This record gives sequence, structure tokens and C-alpha cells, in this order.
Amino acid sequence: MLKRALLVAVVMGPVLAGCMAEDEAASPGNRFMSGSLSVPMFKITAAGQGEQIGALVLMDSRGGLRIEPSLGGLPPGAHGIHIHDKGDCGPAMKDGKLAAGVAAGGHFDPAATGKHDGPTGNGHKGDLPVLDVDAQGNATAMVQALHLSLNDVRGRAIVIHANGDNYSDQPKPLGGGGERIACGVVPGGE
Repeated sequence: MLKRALLVAVVMGPVLAGCMAEDEAASPGNRFMSGSLSVPMFKITAAGQGEQIGALVLMDSRGGLRIEPSLGGLPPGAHGIHIHDKGDCGPAMKDGKLAAGVAAGGHFDPAATGKHDGPTGNGHKGDLPVLDVDAQGNATAMVQALHLSLNDVRGRAIVIHANGDNYSDQPKPLGGGGERIACGVVPGGE
């Protein structure tokens, strides 16, 4: 009898654990509604991709796309972070010279609004809340993109800029984020 009970526990344990995990993921109190994707993030320069600086975990939630950074080695302060059109973090020509991450294209703007209105505005869907980096160069504070889902960002690049983002084209274009310093490609694109 003991052998039979152990056999049932060994066989059914993983099945029951999987059912519980699915139930927990769908429960009203859970922070996300479906699976998640990990996006490795790398330093970038005009010479190409450099060292990995951590990852972003993306997941759908009731409040849109949840982005949980686990990053290090960044300059302290506020940084613009955006979803870009193309899933390519390589350098490309800009103003007659190679520039970091330009192969990612512009901000994700499927409605072709041409506006930089911020994460709650009616412009680029690729505008994300500012990424805060602490004095030690780490970014761990979650950000939420209300108007995005995992399906929107699959196969696109996520780019971190050198400077903050004021979500305006004044006094500098695209919020004044400046050069692209880190990038990662969201898995699952075509």
C-alpha cells in the first residue's frame, strides 16, 4: 500500500503542481495574466553589441505590458526607454556616420501618428515610462505600458537612451533621450 501511495505521489505531483501554477497565474490577485518573456539587454556602441547588462522580463497584466528590469552597469539617473520598430540592435548610418543601435529604426508607431506623447498619450506606442537607474548603476523598478501587450512587442527592439525623456519634441526631438546605449530584441518575432 505504501509503495502504491508513493507511486501516485511521484506520478501525480508534477501534474498537480502544474495545475496549481496555472490556477495561480489566472487568479484575480496575481500580478500577471499570462506567460512572460525574458529579453537579454546589451551595451551597444557604433562598433556593435557589447557585454550583457542584465535582462527585462515582460508580461501581460491587467494594466498593459509589465516590464521588470534587472539591469546593472548603466549611468545613474533617468533614461528614456522605448520599443523600436525593428528587431535589430546593430549600428547603422545616421548623419553620415555609424551610430549605436540605429538599425532598430524609429519608435514603434503602428498608427503612424508621428507624435511623441509619452506612455499615456496618443502618439508612438513605443513610448515607455522613464527607466530610473540608481547611484550604483542598477535598474530594478517595474514600469507599466498601458497600451501595449506581449504580442505588440514580439520581434522588436527595446532601446535604452543615454538621457531622460520629457515626452516632447521640444527642446530636442524625441524627448531628448540622446544616443542609444543599450538594446535587446524581444523573442518571438517572425
